[in-house]
Amino acid sequence: MHAFWTFILTCILAAGLSTSCYAAANERDLNEDKEQAPKTDGTWQLVEAELGGQKLPEEITKSITLTLKGDQYTVVTGEGKDEGTVRASKDKKPEEIDVIGKKGPNKGKTFLAIRELDGDTLRICYDLSGKERPKEFKTKAGTQQFLAVYRKQKP
Repeated sequence: MHAFWTFILTCILAAGLSTSCYAAANERDLNEDKEQAPKTDGTWQLVEAELGGQKLPEEITKSITLTLKGDQYTVVTGEGKDEGTVRASKDKKPEEIDVIGKKGPNKGKTFLAIRELDGDTLRICYDLSGKERPKEFKTKAGTQQFLAVYRKQKP
């Protein structure tokens, strides 16, 4: 069972962060990101996760980290690594992101998501089906919605 949850979580995180978490950002937004490091840059520890209305076990969540630098992301789990890019539409509340997988289990996939930063807590809600961007930070039974809560690690 542990391997199953780790695999699912790896796919979710990689897909959610790399493929379609960021909505298409215009060129001006991309240039602004290059001029100033985003507040999300750094390494984040997954502290809580929910998929389709069910909470994931702590033994799985505590083994996963997310590193963000500019528009690049890396998710590391006990099972491997997923890498890709994140595009953000900063004029929306909550912020809309598309996560695009470049290497790993989510290569070639795009995930639609929303995110919210509050101090050292980052919440991201993904639609792993890639069909529709979540509208709130909740998941429902029978869906492929994934909610991840991260805490920023101290440098």
